Amino acid sequence: MSLTFSIPTLLGVEKFTGDELRAMQMKNITVQNGLVLCEGTKRDIPRLNLRLRTGERVQLLLGRFKATTFDELFEGVKALPWESVIPKDGAFPVKGFSLNSTLKSIPSCQSIVKKAIVDRLASVYKEVRLAETGSVYQVQFSIMKDTVSLMIDTSGTALHKRGYREVGVKAPIRETLAASMVMLSGYRGRDPFCDPFCGSGTIAIEAALIAKNRAPGLSRSFAAQKWSYVPTDAWLDAADEAMDLEFDRAYDIWGGDIDPKAIAIAKSNAEKADVEDIVRFEVADACKFHREEPYGYIVTNPPYGERLLEKKEAEELYRSFGQATAKLPSGWRVSVLSSHTEFEKSYGRGADKKRKLYNGMIKCDVFQYKGKK
Repeated sequence: MSLTFSIPTLLGVEKFTGDELRAMQMKNITVQNGLVLCEGTKRDIPRLNLRLRTGERVQLLLGRFKATTFDELFEGVKALPWESVIPKDGAFPVKGFSLNSTLKSIPSCQSIVKKAIVDRLASVYKEVRLAETGSVYQVQFSIMKDTVSLMIDTSGTALHKRGYREVGVKAPIRETLAASMVMLSGYRGRDPFCDPFCGSGTIAIEAALIAKNRAPGLSRSFAAQKWSYVPTDAWLDAADEAMDLEFDRAYDIWGGDIDPKAIAIAKSNAEKADVEDIVRFEVADACKFHREEPYGYIVTNPPYGERLLEKKEAEELYRSFGQATAKLPSGWRVSVLSSHTEFEKSYGRGADKKRKLYNGMIKCDVFQYKGKK
């Protein structure tokens, strides 16, 4: 039986998620703003959760319908086959949102969705009251332009939480965004890779996972692992498949930061991610960065400077960093994520290409500078 999966993403990241799904040979892939849809089977639930680098969650899409009244919402939800996934003792909390729709009250929609599912399951299981003492099947609804989508979340904790970053530094970059930046840069593991503003090491660690082709979800657990709906052997098969796809070769991946505490955290995070053997972290000043190799990649997320004084400090930092990278051999490619509208002016030259991405709620650009091939 074919299932439809709904995979939310950060804005601007959708293309990379679509590319990942194609590489995994998923069917009927549809890329939308902040969302990617695809089709597969229940055995793809472990594969997607273990291997996706840029998606935020893997949600099972149960159905879609139009609703402009609460009665239509109730009947539409009740008509869906909830019992095909949720067992008699399953717990099914409900949350969701509504945008540009007639039904605006989130608490009211939440209450009606819950009541409709209760009515359906109570009728199917012939129970007066549902215990909800078993595994959690988080129900998610979205109402956009009066179209209701009903999903069950298979991931639990969001996928950007890989399990390796237990502690971090101020203003960390989300793992899914870091992976997207590495993919956008074109890095594939063969040339030197550097992050001179590495902070807690997220970009360099994601680059190491990509270079090694290591599944980012191997070190964590997922909500659907506790479901009877997904066969236990599907998780074992998906993990075996992921590990069989890993590469084993020499890499040159480096992260530097001026803060010794950040470097200590980065090293600890690399150990948790099981990439400490292929990524190096050192205390270093980004404004003095230099490498002798003719080719390489820099992917980095320097401080933005949100307040006026910090902005001026950030501009000076960008200027010094731009002067340092200008002295690199011509084959180096540079990608910098920044929300600063005057970044190019401070850095010293206009970007060859810009790509809009969001770091949480902060609207940013990736400024890309191409080196010679």
